[in-house]
Amino acid sequence: MKQLLQTILEPMLEYPGALHIKSEETQHNVSCRIEVHDDDVGRVIGKGGRVIKAVRTIVSNANHGSSKKVFVDVD
Repeated sequence: MKQLLQTILEPMLEYPGALHIKSEETQHNVSCRIEVHDDDVGRVIGKGGRVIKAVRTIVSNANHGSSKKVFVDVD
C-alpha cells in the first residue's frame, strides 16, 4: 500500500523528498497517513478534494482482494 501511494504521489509533488507515508494495519482496516510539505498539501487534496478522492479510490480498489477497509488521510 505504501509503495502504491508513493508511486502515485511523488510525481505530482514539488517537494517529493518531504513525502512520508505512515501505515497502520488492524484486524478490520488499513490506515495510511500522508505527510507532505506545506506547499504540496493543495496539490494532494486537489480542487474540491478531487485528487485525494481519486487516490482513495485507487488504493481501495487495489485492496479489493482483502476484506479490510482502507483509509487515507493527509496531514
